[in-house]
Amino acid sequence: MNEQRCPDCGVTMEVTKAVTTVDHEELKLKTDDKREGLLGSLGMNRTLGVDAYLCPECGLVRLYADIEE
Repeated sequence: MNEQRCPDCGVTMEVTKAVTTVDHEELKLKTDDKREGLLGSLGMNRTLGVDAYLCPECGLVRLYADIEE
């Protein structure tokens, strides 16, 4: 995870965890990209984890997908 700065305040944002209200599961993003390997050949799509950042000054929350380079 990279250090993120608030676009409004310019301060360093704190890393937080985005969770759903159901069973406190982590938030994930569904994509249209097929998964690799056997699961992809069965039609399963790729999901991405999400990093959440919170500005301690103004309360802005930003979500960034965990994209593998």
